[in-house]
Amino acid sequence: MFAFKVARRYLLSNPSQTLLLIAGVALGVTVFIFITALIAGLAVRLTDQVTGNSAHVSLQPATRVARVLPGPDLPVESVALVSTFQRQQIRDWPMVIDLLRANPEVSAISPQISGSAFLVKSEAVAPVAVLGVEPQGIDAISRITPNIIEGDGDLGANGLLIGVRMAEELGLGAGQSVLLRTERGVERQLTVRGVFRTGLQSLDERVAFLSLQTARPLFDLPEGVTNIEVKLKDPQDARATARFLGEATGLRATPWQEKNVGLEDALKAQGQTGTMIQIFSLISIIIGIASALVLSAYRRRSEVGIMRAFGVPGGFILWVFLLQGLLIGLVGALIGCASGYGLCTWLESITRPDGTSILPIAPRQGGYAAALVLTTLGAVIASILPARSASKIDPLEAIQQ
Repeated sequence: MFAFKVARRYLLSNPSQTLLLIAGVALGVTVFIFITALIAGLAVRLTDQVTGNSAHVSLQPATRVARVLPGPDLPVESVALVSTFQRQQIRDWPMVIDLLRANPEVSAISPQISGSAFLVKSEAVAPVAVLGVEPQGIDAISRITPNIIEGDGDLGANGLLIGVRMAEELGLGAGQSVLLRTERGVERQLTVRGVFRTGLQSLDERVAFLSLQTARPLFDLPEGVTNIEVKLKDPQDARATARFLGEATGLRATPWQEKNVGLEDALKAQGQTGTMIQIFSLISIIIGIASALVLSAYRRRSEVGIMRAFGVPGGFILWVFLLQGLLIGLVGALIGCASGYGLCTWLESITRPDGTSILPIAPRQGGYAAALVLTTLGAVIASILPARSASKIDPLEAIQQ
């Protein structure tokens, strides 16, 4: 294609300017990729921090509502009241567990009996949120046993695991006995099997774990469970999975996003900020290419005039300048994608002593395809104005200049 050869010759005739243009485009693309990877990595890290020790989807019994009883013979409407003393529970929870295990998106399941209680040690009393779990699944939702700093995770029939802040508040340690008084008025002497430290205040200060069978008589639930906590392979699928599970089981399914509305809003605002930075990067690329090609078109007015005088159509001149913009944008975008990936990979390799990356960056989510397409398209758009200007040059006027 002759237009391509002419465009390449124009670019190579001034290599320093061409290299400067390509370097500017590559720098803009590198910034684009860095911002995209940083925002994606930050979203992943914040999500992991929030959901690392909590469920992605919580299943609970459907909310009971008082019903109006029909009856034509009744002088006034009668209402079926809802008992507030009877615990809501999931009675057919084994069937729900089987359904969850068949779901490929589910990575961990924890049927639980949750309730409120008090721990009493001599004159010290502390409120506690009790979680009755299956002993073999104690780490399904929260990593408890790897964070035990005293004792072990063997719950047994009378075992109890408490957080380090609660242990300090009550003066408890592994092997000591403590009285548990539940919201149902049931009391039982339990033994602290282990003390854990997760670093999450809500767990370390106010949550205690015991076995599911031990929790049943304490909370008057001989058969069912109060909730089923679910972990997913991808936390971002929580809304869709919760919707499916709610329809399939008739239970109230709550995704983690509904419990952390503030975090979701912050992630959206963060994404919008990143989008604005990406737009400004593209605008700077377009302005740089357009200004350089306008200058090139002005400098080559005499050459363009001679070509027009020999009968070269304006469409050919248009294609020459469009191809210049395409080549600059494509080469600069490819170099920028490579340098952006290298920069993000290098930053990811800089870690703290605990092995976590200093910057929450995700090199594989740098938006390389978008950067390549948008930059190339932007470069072509930037070359339209100088291309149209060059294609409309009057041959006689250009030659005289």
